[in-house]
Formats: sequence, C-alpha cells, structure tokens
Amino acid sequence: MTKLSLIMPCYNEEKALAEIVERVFEIEDKTLQVELILVDDCSEDNSLQIAYHLSKKYPHLKILTHSQNKGKGAALRTGFLEATGDYVGIQDADMEYSPSDYKKMLKPLLENKADVVFGSRYLRPDERRVLSFWHSFMNKMLTLVSNMFTGLDISDMETCYKLFRREVIQQIAPKLKENRFGFEPEMTTYVAQGHYRVYECAIHYTPRTYAEGKKINYKDGFRALYCILHYGAPTAPLPMQFLLYLFIGGVSAVANITFFMLLLAFHMPMIFAIGIAFLMAAVVNYLLCIAILFRHKAKWSSVTEVLMYLLTLLLMGGLDYGLTYGFYWMGLSAFWSKCWAVVIGLIGNFALRKYIVFPQQRISPKI
Repeated sequence: MTKLSLIMPCYNEEKALAEIVERVFEIEDKTLQVELILVDDCSEDNSLQIAYHLSKKYPHLKILTHSQNKGKGAALRTGFLEATGDYVGIQDADMEYSPSDYKKMLKPLLENKADVVFGSRYLRPDERRVLSFWHSFMNKMLTLVSNMFTGLDISDMETCYKLFRREVIQQIAPKLKENRFGFEPEMTTYVAQGHYRVYECAIHYTPRTYAEGKKINYKDGFRALYCILHYGAPTAPLPMQFLLYLFIGGVSAVANITFFMLLLAFHMPMIFAIGIAFLMAAVVNYLLCIAILFRHKAKWSSVTEVLMYLLTLLLMGGLDYGLTYGFYWMGLSAFWSKCWAVVIGLIGNFALRKYIVFPQQRISPKI
C-alpha cells in the first residue's frame, strides 16, 4: 500500500470544493491510499463549512485553518508539516487539474527513478483546452528564466502539480518563505539546489477564467521573476551570476563616477573625492546585492562574512584609489581615469564577492 498525501490550499472555493475532494478520493484503490490535507486560508464564503461536512464522509480528509489570509505558499507550508504519506503532492481546490494524473506522476517515484516529479501542462496529453496565449506566454517565459538560473530543463515551472518524496519535501519545507505564488519558483530553486532527480509528466489542465475565480495576476508574475533571481542567483551557472551582477555592478559604477564628478565639480580635492565616491557606490552595491543577489532579506550570518566583506571593501577601495590616481598621472582626464578604474574594479569586486565573501558549497541530497 502506497500512501499519497495531497496538500490542498483553499480560499473561497465553495463552488468547486465538494467535487474536487470527491475526485481526489476517487483515485484510491487497493494499492493507493490518499491523505488529503485541506488548509483553509481564512475563507470568507462557506468553504470551511463544506470541508467539515466532507470530513464526515471521508475519514482521510484532514482540515487545518488559518485565522487570517496568508496566501497559497503559507497554506502549503502549514500542510507540509502535517503530511504523513510516502509521497507528498499539491492539489488546488478548484477544477483546473485532474487528480487522476497523480497516478501517472507516481510511477517514476515508485520505480526509484525520481525524487521530484513536475506535472507539465505543456507536454501534450491526448487532449487539452486551448489556453490564453498571454497567460501561457508569461508562464513559459518565467520557466525559461528559471531554467537559466537553476540549470534544470523543465517545461512548466509554474505548474501546481509537484510531487515529492516525503524526505525531500521535509528537507525543503523549512527553507520556504514565499506566501503567495512566489512559492513556485522558490520551490523549484530549492529542488535544483538539492540536486534531486527530477522527472516531468504530461497532465490535463482545464483553466478557469478570472470571472470563475482565478486568483493569480500580473503582479504575481513580477514577483515570480524577482523570486527566480533572488533565490536562484547565488547558485546559478557562473555566466548567469555575472550577467546579474553586471547589472548591479553597472548601477554601482554609474553611481561611483557620478558622485566623483559631482564632488570634483564642487572643487573637492581628488584625494577625498575618490574615497567618498567609492564609499557611496559601495552603499548602492551593498543594498542591491542584499535585495537581489546573495541573500533573502540578508542579515550577515557570521562574523567571518562581515570581516571578509570589510576586507573586500578595503581591497577594492585601495584598488579604485590607486588606479584612478595612476591613470590620471599617466595623462588621462579625471573622468576617464575613474571610468577605467571602475571597469577593472567591477570584475575584481565580483570575484571577491563570489569566492570569498559568499562562497557557495554544493548541496547533496540526504535521501
């Protein structure tokens, strides 16, 4: 007997809830037992009352509640903690996905070929409802960017249907922070960083419209892009890390040159203008790195990181000072002296941050 735990976030789903719960338990047979953990995210309709009524019919339906609305990601974290199945999956409380597809997704796990299985809406099943072009385009573009940062080659990162060995989700769940739909790229990043074996299966998908209760919107798309960069950048392939840092470093470089020229315009001696401009640019760089590149809402995690960062700052400040003065002494203008010093410093700063301040170690799965 295989036990499958499905986590179902629920917020104002009274119209479809009874039918989808019934369809979930219809996949049970002599070899498969289903545990359905429904997490009501402070619904304002009759969803919770319907769920309690259904629990009398289905003994393996467990109901958890939030006292305030927190979002899909938060509801999933609550459910993951209660799952007892051999495998743990995600099930929306609407009719967009077909629970019967989980039997197909279980196959590579049962055959010990996979640790995680994604149910893809874009691998062609026997039939499908035609989707909104722009909604599909956004999903595919987010999947493409996610793949560039994770190194995975999946076709549908934003899919609801993700199935895990329980040991895998128990390793990942404590790291999760996203409360809304940023959960999808965040989860995918941690799957890639854990070097788990990932499979995909084609699934059926019948999308509903916003009038029918669809909740995701364009703001969630921007948040998903942010999460891809935020969580994936530290362990992304080196070219992707450098391209992202090129943006951060480029903004900092412009700040460095701008402050330098402004200070000179106010007749500040070059010896002071170089140092002050560098420090202002370092502040810009620091804030951007925290917001995007190295840490989620970063706080220095150790004294060593603080010391290494300060050492980097001193080294690059000295290099910036020496190069600017050196190029100026060789006959270049103050502007071009600063520009060349900034370009050389950009490369050095990236290397020091990457390999000394925030060194990344390979994460091996513990299953």
